[in-house]
Amino acid sequence: MAVADDGNKPHAVLIPFPAQSHMKALMKVAKLLHQRGFYITFVNTEFNQNRLIKARSGSSESPHDFLSSLPNFQFRTIPDGLPPSHPDATQDVGLLCGSIRRNFLAQFRKLVSQLNELDTNPRVTCILSDVVMPFTITAAAELGIPVALFCPFAACGFMGFHQYRALLDKGITPLKDTSYLTNGYLDTVIDWVPGMKHIRLKDLPTFFQVTDPNDEIFNLAMESAESSRKGATAFCIQTFDALEPHVLGAFSSMYPNVYTIGPLQLLLNNQSTEEDQLKSLSYNLWKEEPECLQWLDSKEPGSVVYVNFGSVTVMSMHQLVEFAWGLANSNHYFLWIIRPDLVTGESAVLPLEFSAETKKRGFIAGWCPQEEVLNHPSVGGFLTHSGWNSTIESLSAGVPLMCWPFFGDQQTNCRFICTEWGVGMEIDNDVKRDEIDKLVRELMEGDKGKKWKNKAMEWKRLAEKAAAPGGSSSFNLDKLVTLLLSNKY
Repeated sequence: MAVADDGNKPHAVLIPFPAQSHMKALMKVAKLLHQRGFYITFVNTEFNQNRLIKARSGSSESPHDFLSSLPNFQFRTIPDGLPPSHPDATQDVGLLCGSIRRNFLAQFRKLVSQLNELDTNPRVTCILSDVVMPFTITAAAELGIPVALFCPFAACGFMGFHQYRALLDKGITPLKDTSYLTNGYLDTVIDWVPGMKHIRLKDLPTFFQVTDPNDEIFNLAMESAESSRKGATAFCIQTFDALEPHVLGAFSSMYPNVYTIGPLQLLLNNQSTEEDQLKSLSYNLWKEEPECLQWLDSKEPGSVVYVNFGSVTVMSMHQLVEFAWGLANSNHYFLWIIRPDLVTGESAVLPLEFSAETKKRGFIAGWCPQEEVLNHPSVGGFLTHSGWNSTIESLSAGVPLMCWPFFGDQQTNCRFICTEWGVGMEIDNDVKRDEIDKLVRELMEGDKGKKWKNKAMEWKRLAEKAAAPGGSSSFNLDKLVTLLLSNKY
């Protein structure tokens, strides 16, 4: 795929954790490096690469041909070591984490070695790895290739992972039994987390809330935090300085080089050209339904609630129905993304009465181009699971949030959204339609909603300032590129 005179290009190998949100964020980094002259090899699992190809089906050219003909950009795959699963559903996260811990090192090392034996691409000059793929640090050391780490979480979320060893040493985790999840124990305030004041146990990423000390997700998260400080001196993170100054200040004493390079989409917007041949390269593992944008075009500014619980969150049918009637009873327009696998163990089929009631006020799709939706003038609020991509995209668009965190760092993001950044509120896990109705009205038309909207617009301006030429994130991207080119880190 590479042409002869590309032999001296810097060649970066990028590998995300095999999930939609991680892949999306690192793909944006890949595009930014590609714009700076890097040859890119992007490594997906075979399972996710097949999903990426399928999600592009229906385009004018073969999706496989498109992905294999990008200039100076190639995809490579490794097996994930898991048994077959539904081809359109997110894989079991626990099984995936276990396989990453045991199987991925050998496959990744083999792939990078093979890349360096090919004369169809330049030799690999650096690896840029998702921070929760810690085996890459071992592989890089064995192959003599510099490695940098990319953190797809907020600084506050990854700082939470750094507390897992202390939680283990203090006997806080593993929990003695599951009653500790509901007896108020998790409301305990802890005071040792650098850069994070008045944090409760329940505000840390939830993976420590286990009774099994061998839990795969907990151990991968803990290992990732610990190895990130030992094995790589370049640490970049999708946030911006003004958003998380205290946590970033704490990180600066933990890592030699911390590069804030967010929001990634704003950096891409500022650097893309019309001739950018990667512009049409999608990040999504589900097929987008752009018809929702046409529906938004017909609505008044700020009149629509956008609802999307991300790529991993699942709920019960009862919760789905309560959300549905809460939205219906609020009498506001809504655009709701319902994945095929959103409901645990069954199809996400809404009641016929709900569909009839909301036919003129609601639009339901399986997936969508989220950043285009959030930046559409008709969208006035976002009901979200509080994943980090969704959170920073909403802040970048100036859209306030209603948060229903599911697991992991989403709980930490929710805490900061509500208490530190002042742009939204949390919904109780016990979903009730009357409460959803009340909160949607508050978000879209209440006094608190107006305050959240004003604060969200402030963060939008600060995000744009950080990503603009000369801004902190733009400057840090330049420094990161210089470091990756130097081979001295």
